[in-house]
Order: sequence, then structure tokens, then C-alpha cells
Amino acid sequence: MIKQNQKSKKDQESLLKTANKINKSVVVGSIIATLIAITPFLFSLHESVPQTKVWDTFLFTYDSNLWEDANYAMWVFTGKFIPLILLIIWFVTCRHWWYHALLVPIVMYIFQIVGTYNGDTQNIDEYQFIYLLPVMAIVVPSIYLIRVRIFNKINDADKTMQELEDEFKIKPKGILGKLKDYF
Repeated sequence: MIKQNQKSKKDQESLLKTANKINKSVVVGSIIATLIAITPFLFSLHESVPQTKVWDTFLFTYDSNLWEDANYAMWVFTGKFIPLILLIIWFVTCRHWWYHALLVPIVMYIFQIVGTYNGDTQNIDEYQFIYLLPVMAIVVPSIYLIRVRIFNKINDADKTMQELEDEFKIKPKGILGKLKDYF
């Protein structure tokens, strides 16, 4: 009787942990799905910005400087920020072996966003390749080495491509955990 109660208690605890995991997964998935679904609305937010050089709100004052139009500056920003958000979501949720390749466009968009507000409007998007070289120097060989490992295992084993891809899938980690894989 005591063993049965202990087993029943363990089963209940296990069910509770599983339910908590499912609830957390549903909440995180719902937030991500909602963020993806509202991206057209987020992109159209620039339409609420006035077409003036200085944009005053109760939170901040934005001076468009060389852009000379706050609406245009926000249109450029949203055109770079929305794809960046979508790429970050894809990077964090992707479980394929090649997901590190997404770092290249992520870094590219980050440099473009920084360049839109730090640099001259005439030189926007011109020198990003130079800044991407160090990122590409790490990411491209890493992806190639993973690919070589996969094809070596295909030649040595009778596994299907799907089985090998499942073997190389990275279990979900935080962003810091993913960065630690590189160093």
C-alpha cells in the first residue's frame, strides 16, 4: 500500500512537471506567433510619425538630422528592424544543423541599423561587407565542418539523412548557451 502511494505520488509529480513544461511551451509559442503575426502592423507604425525634422513625444525628442524627415527615418528603421526581429526568432527557434548561417544576415541588419543613425545618409549600406567578414570567417567554416561531419557519417553508416540531421540537432538553449558553443 505504501509503495503504491509513493508510485502514485511520483506519477502525479511527473504529470505536474509535464503540464508545467507544456504550459510554458504554449505561452512562449503564443508570444512568438503573435509577434510574427503583428509584423505588418509593426512595419506600418512609421506612418504615425510626423513628416517633420524634429519629432516631439512625451517620452523623447527625435531629431532626424541628415534625414530631414522623421517619418522617412522611421520607415528606413522599420524596414531593417522587422526583418532583424524575424531572423532572430528564426535563429532562436531553429533546430537544424545550419542555423548558424542565420548569424550573417542578423549581423548585417544590426550594422545597417547602427549605420542609419550614426553615419551619413549617402553612405548607408555601403561598407557593411567589411564588418561582416569577421562574422563570416567564423560562421562559414563552422557550417562547412558540420556539413563534412554529416557526409562522413553518411559514408560510414547506414543512417538516413533525417537520422543524421536529428543527431546533429542542437537542443534548445538560451542565447548565451548558443554563443558558448563557439568559444
